[in-house]
Amino acid sequence: MNKVIVITGPTAVGKTKLSIELAKRYNGEIINADAVQVYKGLDIGSAKVTEEEKEDIPHHLFDIKEVDEEYTIYHYQKDCRKLIKEVQGRGKTPILVGGTGLYIKAALYDYKLTEEKETNTYDNLTDEELYNKLLEVDKNIVIDKNNRRRLIRALNYYKENNKSINTNTTNKLLYDAIFIGLTTDRRILYDKINNRVDIMIKEGLLNEVKVFYDKNIRTKPLLNAIGYREIYSYFDGNISLEEAIDKI
Repeated sequence: MNKVIVITGPTAVGKTKLSIELAKRYNGEIINADAVQVYKGLDIGSAKVTEEEKEDIPHHLFDIKEVDEEYTIYHYQKDCRKLIKEVQGRGKTPILVGGTGLYIKAALYDYKLTEEKETNTYDNLTDEELYNKLLEVDKNIVIDKNNRRRLIRALNYYKENNKSINTNTTNKLLYDAIFIGLTTDRRILYDKINNRVDIMIKEGLLNEVKVFYDKNIRTKPLLNAIGYREIYSYFDGNISLEEAIDKI
């Protein structure tokens, strides 16, 4: 099957399990499409696929960067497209798996991206302050004001290019792709997420984060990614552990 399969959806909905089953059925190789799972050491908090779960299926773009290395959507676009070509060249099926929609769009659609020079992370601003700052320069932007990573990129994009990130849009798909969007009842999903968080805590999420915190590493994947930013805030003394867990 000379297609690209894409599996996306919210946390804990079952993307990993489905990807393995499809890879076995369609002679596939799996390509990560999660912005956190590219980083080494961010395993428990990102629910990264384990070696056992992989079932000997080739997996790509996992654990390719240290947390203090820069890795942008521009880099992902190049890496993912190169892998798609290589996997198809082996006569196999590329299967993109993850919940970072911007990664998926950048890889599969005709987006013209350049390497980002503006890398301000705005650590001193809350999501609401960041959103308001973006509105000051791009008053007509349509964006999820709770998506911190997207807000940061939109603001940096405007400062670097003097135009809205929404002007860089396209509906032109470059691949013959099948999109699978997983979902479930909201109540069931919340129960799954809460259960996963409990498991993460038991498996050592606090210790995983503390390794980086004790080294005073405060980079984007640690300060912006769900699960890591809340534990950092707890270690900083800003919230209690119970509040941190509730926010994950």
